[in-house]
Amino acid sequence: MELGTSELSYPGSGNWEIPIDLFGSKKRDGVSRGVLAFKDESGNTVFRVNRHPLNPNSSPLPKDKKLLLDASGNTLYSIFRYHNGSWKCYKGDTDGNTGLMFRVQRTLKTLTRVELEVIFEGERFNDEGCNLKVRGSPFRRSCCIYKDADLVAQSSLMYKLHQIYVSRGKFRLTIFPGTIDHALIVALFVIFLSGRK
Repeated sequence: MELGTSELSYPGSGNWEIPIDLFGSKKRDGVSRGVLAFKDESGNTVFRVNRHPLNPNSSPLPKDKKLLLDASGNTLYSIFRYHNGSWKCYKGDTDGNTGLMFRVQRTLKTLTRVELEVIFEGERFNDEGCNLKVRGSPFRRSCCIYKDADLVAQSSLMYKLHQIYVSRGKFRLTIFPGTIDHALIVALFVIFLSGRK
């Protein structure tokens, strides 16, 4: 997997020089119940996250599996969560035997804070010195994703002026200009949301 911008056909892909906002929610028009959807500023669905049934014979048994889909319904990543606070992300829809792209390990978990470290598979990423970290509070849907010391993306709840109660069901994911694939950032954010469990 390259860290360069993907050639996927969704708004914001390709060369971009301004931050891109994706708006996440499980309660959007045209989205099935329980499906997490990410829409662009025009309201077009860019990514969806579906839970997927697990094969009970897989070993070691993952705790959870999610599929990250593009706007056309093509599976970009299969994300497996394990009991030890780790995740594995594979390219496409897979049973977890081939196509491992990266692993994520939880390095800190407190009541209000989670930190994750991303480890890419293959020599290419080690040579480039890619070092991604995710830090924040899943309960508040607030995190920052860093590549080395540079801020790549951040998320926050959708606040409104004079709002007393802020729903945790709607949030914004801002991806800053650079060369990280948007689908990779969304996959890391999905892993981050399950990081408190």
